Amino acid sequence: MTNLAVFDIGGTAVKCGLWENDQLSYQSKFITSKTLDDLVINMKKVINHYPVDIEGIAISAPGAVNASTRKIEGISAVKYLHNCSIFDIFEKAFRLPVRIENDANCAGIAEMSLGVGKDIENALFVVLGTGVGGAVFINGSLYKGSHLFGGEFGLMKNHTNQILSETGTIVRVAEAYYKKTGEKVDGKQLFELAKKKDSLVLALLDTMYENIAQILYDLQVALDPEMIIIGGGISERKEVIDELEKRLYHNLASVHLPNIMPQIAACQFRNDANLIGAATNYLNTI
Repeated sequence: MTNLAVFDIGGTAVKCGLWENDQLSYQSKFITSKTLDDLVINMKKVINHYPVDIEGIAISAPGAVNASTRKIEGISAVKYLHNCSIFDIFEKAFRLPVRIENDANCAGIAEMSLGVGKDIENALFVVLGTGVGGAVFINGSLYKGSHLFGGEFGLMKNHTNQILSETGTIVRVAEAYYKKTGEKVDGKQLFELAKKKDSLVLALLDTMYENIAQILYDLQVALDPEMIIIGGGISERKEVIDELEKRLYHNLASVHLPNIMPQIAACQFRNDANLIGAATNYLNTI
Protein backbone atom coordinates (compact mmCIF):
# COMPACT_ATOMS: atom_id res chain seq x y z
CA MET A 1 0.00 0.00 0.00
CA THR A 2 1.13 3.54 -0.80
CA ASN A 3 1.07 6.11 1.99
CA LEU A 4 0.11 9.52 0.65
CA ALA A 5 -0.10 13.02 2.07
CA VAL A 6 -3.28 14.45 0.56
CA PHE A 7 -4.15 18.14 0.26
CA ASP A 8 -7.19 20.02 -1.01
CA ILE A 9 -6.13 23.61 -1.67
CA GLY A 10 -9.06 26.04 -1.50
CA GLY A 11 -9.37 29.79 -1.57
CA THR A 12 -9.77 30.11 2.22
CA ALA A 13 -8.47 26.84 3.66
CA VAL A 14 -6.30 23.85 2.83
CA LYS A 15 -7.73 20.50 3.91
CA CYS A 16 -5.23 17.77 4.71
CA GLY A 17 -5.23 14.04 5.29
CA LEU A 18 -3.23 10.83 5.33
CA TRP A 19 -4.18 8.18 2.78
CA GLU A 20 -3.13 4.84 4.28
CA ASN A 21 -4.51 1.36 3.60
CA ASP A 22 -7.06 2.87 1.19
CA GLN A 23 -8.49 5.04 3.95
CA LEU A 24 -8.39 8.71 4.88
CA SER A 25 -7.23 9.62 8.38
CA TYR A 26 -5.44 12.36 10.35
CA GLN A 27 -7.65 14.99 8.76
CA SER A 28 -6.95 18.64 9.52
CA LYS A 29 -6.87 22.01 7.82
CA PHE A 30 -5.07 25.33 7.87
CA ILE A 31 -5.81 28.79 6.48
CA THR A 32 -4.64 29.08 2.88
CA SER A 33 -1.18 30.61 2.88
CA LYS A 34 -0.59 33.97 1.22
CA THR A 35 2.53 32.84 -0.64
CA LEU A 36 3.70 29.63 -2.27
CA ASP A 37 6.72 29.42 0.03
CA ASP A 38 4.49 29.61 3.10
CA LEU A 39 2.15 27.00 1.62
CA VAL A 40 5.03 24.55 1.25
CA ILE A 41 6.17 25.25 4.83
CA ASN A 42 2.68 24.59 6.20
CA MET A 43 2.28 21.43 4.12
CA LYS A 44 5.60 20.13 5.46
CA LYS A 45 4.44 20.78 9.03
CA VAL A 46 1.36 18.64 8.38
CA ILE A 47 3.39 15.83 6.82
CA ASN A 48 5.82 15.79 9.75
CA HIS A 49 2.95 14.89 12.10
CA TYR A 50 2.04 11.72 10.21
CA PRO A 51 3.18 8.48 11.92
CA VAL A 52 4.27 6.78 8.66
CA ASP A 53 6.75 7.48 5.90
CA ILE A 54 5.08 9.38 3.07
CA GLU A 55 5.68 8.04 -0.44
CA GLY A 56 3.85 10.66 -2.48
CA ILE A 57 1.85 13.90 -2.47
CA ALA A 58 -1.69 14.01 -3.89
CA ILE A 59 -3.26 17.42 -4.42
CA SER A 60 -6.69 18.74 -5.33
CA ALA A 61 -6.44 22.30 -6.61
CA PRO A 62 -8.50 24.99 -8.36
CA GLY A 63 -7.90 25.78 -12.01
CA ALA A 64 -7.24 23.89 -15.24
CA VAL A 65 -4.57 21.36 -14.30
CA ASN A 66 -2.39 20.44 -17.27
CA ALA A 67 -0.46 17.29 -16.42
CA SER A 68 1.42 17.48 -19.75
CA THR A 69 2.92 20.92 -19.17
CA ARG A 70 2.96 20.30 -15.40
CA LYS A 71 1.26 23.65 -14.79
CA ILE A 72 -2.11 24.87 -13.55
CA GLU A 73 -3.67 27.12 -16.15
CA GLY A 74 -6.54 29.58 -15.74
CA ILE A 75 -7.11 31.63 -12.60
CA SER A 76 -8.45 31.15 -9.08
CA ALA A 77 -8.38 32.75 -5.66
CA VAL A 78 -4.99 31.07 -5.08
CA LYS A 79 -3.12 33.04 -7.72
CA TYR A 80 0.38 31.74 -6.99
CA LEU A 81 -0.56 28.22 -8.10
CA HIS A 82 -1.08 29.30 -11.69
CA ASN A 83 1.15 29.50 -14.75
CA CYS A 84 4.31 28.32 -13.03
CA SER A 85 5.97 24.88 -13.02
CA ILE A 86 3.96 23.92 -9.94
CA PHE A 87 4.50 20.16 -10.26
CA ASP A 88 8.27 20.64 -10.39
CA ILE A 89 8.22 23.16 -7.54
CA PHE A 90 6.35 20.76 -5.26
CA GLU A 91 8.44 17.73 -6.23
CA LYS A 92 11.65 19.64 -5.54
CA ALA A 93 10.31 20.91 -2.19
CA PHE A 94 9.04 17.53 -0.95
CA ARG A 95 11.46 15.26 -2.82
CA LEU A 96 8.52 13.02 -3.59
CA PRO A 97 6.32 12.27 -6.59
CA VAL A 98 3.42 14.73 -6.87
CA ARG A 99 0.10 14.41 -8.67
CA ILE A 100 -2.34 17.32 -8.98
CA GLU A 101 -5.88 17.40 -10.35
CA ASN A 102 -8.67 19.98 -10.49
CA ASP A 103 -10.84 19.99 -7.37
CA ALA A 104 -14.15 19.26 -9.10
CA ASN A 105 -12.49 16.49 -11.10
CA CYS A 106 -11.11 15.02 -7.87
CA ALA A 107 -14.56 14.99 -6.30
CA GLY A 108 -15.93 13.30 -9.40
CA ILE A 109 -13.13 10.73 -9.42
CA ALA A 110 -13.93 9.86 -5.79
CA GLU A 111 -17.61 9.32 -6.54
CA MET A 112 -16.96 7.35 -9.74
CA SER A 113 -14.24 5.17 -8.24
CA LEU A 114 -15.58 4.51 -4.75
CA GLY A 115 -18.90 6.30 -4.32
CA VAL A 116 -22.37 6.43 -5.86
CA GLY A 117 -21.06 6.18 -9.42
CA LYS A 118 -18.69 3.24 -8.98
CA ASP A 119 -20.77 0.91 -11.18
CA ILE A 120 -21.64 3.59 -13.76
CA GLU A 121 -19.90 4.03 -17.13
CA ASN A 122 -21.20 7.42 -18.27
CA ALA A 123 -21.92 10.10 -15.68
CA LEU A 124 -21.82 13.81 -14.97
CA PHE A 125 -20.78 15.29 -11.64
CA VAL A 126 -22.33 18.71 -10.97
CA VAL A 127 -21.05 20.71 -8.01
CA LEU A 128 -23.47 23.34 -6.70
CA GLY A 129 -21.40 25.51 -4.40
CA THR A 130 -20.60 29.22 -4.34
CA GLY A 131 -20.39 28.76 -8.09
CA VAL A 132 -21.05 25.71 -10.25
CA GLY A 133 -18.41 23.25 -11.44
CA GLY A 134 -18.28 19.64 -12.39
CA ALA A 135 -16.74 16.75 -14.26
CA VAL A 136 -17.58 14.49 -17.20
CA PHE A 137 -17.00 10.74 -17.22
CA ILE A 138 -17.27 8.75 -20.45
CA ASN A 139 -16.77 4.98 -20.48
CA GLY A 140 -15.63 5.25 -16.88
CA SER A 141 -12.85 7.73 -17.64
CA LEU A 142 -12.56 11.42 -16.84
CA TYR A 143 -13.04 13.55 -19.96
CA LYS A 144 -11.20 16.86 -19.59
CA GLY A 145 -11.78 18.28 -23.06
CA SER A 146 -9.45 19.78 -25.67
CA HIS A 147 -8.86 22.92 -23.59
CA LEU A 148 -9.22 21.35 -20.11
CA PHE A 149 -12.67 22.91 -19.75
CA GLY A 150 -14.71 19.72 -19.66
CA GLY A 151 -17.19 19.97 -16.80
CA GLU A 152 -17.29 23.76 -16.49
CA PHE A 153 -21.07 23.63 -16.28
CA GLY A 154 -21.21 26.91 -14.37
CA LEU A 155 -20.37 28.75 -17.60
CA MET A 156 -23.39 27.36 -19.46
CA LYS A 157 -26.11 29.92 -20.25
CA ASN A 158 -29.87 29.52 -20.04
CA HIS A 159 -32.68 31.51 -21.67
CA THR A 160 -31.80 34.56 -19.55
CA ASN A 161 -28.33 34.68 -21.14
CA GLN A 162 -26.77 34.38 -17.69
CA ILE A 163 -24.33 31.68 -16.71
CA LEU A 164 -25.44 29.00 -14.25
CA SER A 165 -22.97 30.10 -11.58
CA GLU A 166 -24.95 33.36 -11.45
CA THR A 167 -28.43 31.82 -11.43
CA GLY A 168 -28.21 28.31 -10.00
CA THR A 169 -26.76 28.48 -6.50
CA ILE A 170 -28.19 28.93 -3.03
CA VAL A 171 -25.66 31.73 -2.50
CA ARG A 172 -27.34 33.72 -5.27
CA VAL A 173 -30.74 32.98 -3.73
CA ALA A 174 -29.52 34.40 -0.42
CA GLU A 175 -28.22 37.51 -2.20
CA ALA A 176 -31.56 38.00 -3.97
CA TYR A 177 -33.42 37.58 -0.67
CA TYR A 178 -31.18 40.21 0.95
CA LYS A 179 -31.83 42.69 -1.88
CA LYS A 180 -35.58 42.25 -1.42
CA THR A 181 -35.76 42.24 2.37
CA GLY A 182 -32.51 43.64 3.75
CA GLU A 183 -32.12 40.46 5.80
CA LYS A 184 -28.97 38.34 5.56
CA VAL A 185 -29.65 34.60 5.59
CA ASP A 186 -27.70 31.45 4.78
CA GLY A 187 -28.81 28.38 2.87
CA LYS A 188 -30.04 26.55 5.95
CA GLN A 189 -32.23 29.48 6.94
CA LEU A 190 -33.63 29.75 3.43
CA PHE A 191 -34.77 26.13 3.47
CA GLU A 192 -36.32 26.65 6.91
CA LEU A 193 -38.24 29.62 5.52
CA ALA A 194 -39.32 27.48 2.58
CA LYS A 195 -40.77 24.92 5.01
CA LYS A 196 -42.81 27.74 6.51
CA LYS A 197 -44.13 28.56 3.02
CA ASP A 198 -42.43 31.94 2.80
CA SER A 199 -43.68 33.11 -0.61
CA LEU A 200 -40.55 35.07 -1.55
CA VAL A 201 -38.21 32.21 -0.69
CA LEU A 202 -40.39 29.71 -2.53
CA ALA A 203 -40.32 31.91 -5.63
CA LEU A 204 -36.56 32.38 -5.48
CA LEU A 205 -35.94 28.66 -4.97
CA ASP A 206 -38.31 27.86 -7.83
CA THR A 207 -36.24 30.06 -10.14
CA MET A 208 -33.01 28.42 -8.95
CA TYR A 209 -34.38 24.92 -9.53
CA GLU A 210 -35.63 25.86 -13.00
CA ASN A 211 -32.28 27.34 -13.98
CA ILE A 212 -30.42 24.20 -12.87
CA ALA A 213 -32.98 21.87 -14.47
CA GLN A 214 -32.67 23.65 -17.81
CA ILE A 215 -28.93 23.06 -17.86
CA LEU A 216 -29.35 19.45 -16.75
CA TYR A 217 -31.75 18.96 -19.66
CA ASP A 218 -29.18 20.34 -22.13
CA LEU A 219 -26.49 18.11 -20.66
CA GLN A 220 -28.70 15.04 -20.78
CA VAL A 221 -29.70 15.39 -24.42
CA ALA A 222 -26.12 16.29 -25.41
CA LEU A 223 -24.21 13.59 -23.52
CA ASP A 224 -26.87 11.06 -22.44
CA PRO A 225 -25.28 9.98 -19.14
CA GLU A 226 -26.66 7.16 -17.02
CA MET A 227 -26.32 9.22 -13.87
CA ILE A 228 -26.00 12.84 -12.83
CA ILE A 229 -24.33 13.16 -9.43
CA ILE A 230 -25.05 16.35 -7.49
CA GLY A 231 -22.32 17.66 -5.18
CA GLY A 232 -21.83 20.69 -2.98
CA GLY A 233 -23.36 21.36 0.43
CA ILE A 234 -26.85 21.73 -1.03
CA SER A 235 -26.79 18.09 -2.17
CA GLU A 236 -27.31 16.96 1.43
CA ARG A 237 -30.92 18.12 1.20
CA LYS A 238 -33.22 15.44 -0.18
CA GLU A 239 -35.72 18.03 -1.37
CA VAL A 240 -33.10 19.46 -3.71
CA ILE A 241 -32.42 16.09 -5.34
CA ASP A 242 -36.16 15.40 -5.56
CA GLU A 243 -36.90 18.77 -7.18
CA LEU A 244 -34.14 18.45 -9.77
CA GLU A 245 -35.22 14.91 -10.61
CA LYS A 246 -38.87 15.97 -11.00
CA ARG A 247 -38.07 18.98 -13.15
CA LEU A 248 -35.59 17.19 -15.39
CA TYR A 249 -38.10 14.40 -15.98
CA HIS A 250 -40.76 16.97 -16.87
CA ASN A 251 -38.43 18.70 -19.34
CA LEU A 252 -37.53 15.40 -21.03
CA ALA A 253 -41.14 14.20 -21.08
CA SER A 254 -42.23 17.48 -22.71
CA VAL A 255 -40.27 16.46 -25.83
CA HIS A 256 -41.32 12.79 -25.55
CA LEU A 257 -37.98 11.62 -24.14
CA PRO A 258 -38.79 10.31 -20.64
CA ASN A 259 -36.98 7.08 -21.56
CA ILE A 260 -33.57 8.82 -21.42
CA MET A 261 -34.08 10.06 -17.86
CA PRO A 262 -30.84 9.50 -15.89
CA GLN A 263 -30.50 8.65 -12.23
CA ILE A 264 -30.11 11.78 -10.09
CA ALA A 265 -27.98 11.01 -7.05
CA ALA A 266 -26.45 12.99 -4.20
CA CYS A 267 -22.71 12.60 -3.78
CA GLN A 268 -21.57 10.13 -1.11
CA PHE A 269 -18.32 11.55 0.23
CA ARG A 270 -19.38 15.19 0.64
CA ASN A 271 -16.55 17.24 2.24
CA ASP A 272 -14.04 14.40 1.91
CA ALA A 273 -14.57 13.91 -1.84
CA ASN A 274 -11.71 16.15 -2.99
CA LEU A 275 -9.16 14.45 -0.72
CA ILE A 276 -10.31 10.94 -1.62
CA GLY A 277 -10.32 11.82 -5.31
CA ALA A 278 -6.84 13.34 -5.14
CA ALA A 279 -5.51 10.12 -3.60
CA THR A 280 -7.32 7.99 -6.17
CA ASN A 281 -6.02 10.16 -9.00
CA TYR A 282 -2.47 9.74 -7.69
CA LEU A 283 -2.78 5.96 -7.56
CA ASN A 284 -4.34 5.82 -11.02
CA THR A 285 -1.65 7.95 -12.69
CA ILE A 286 1.61 7.19 -10.89
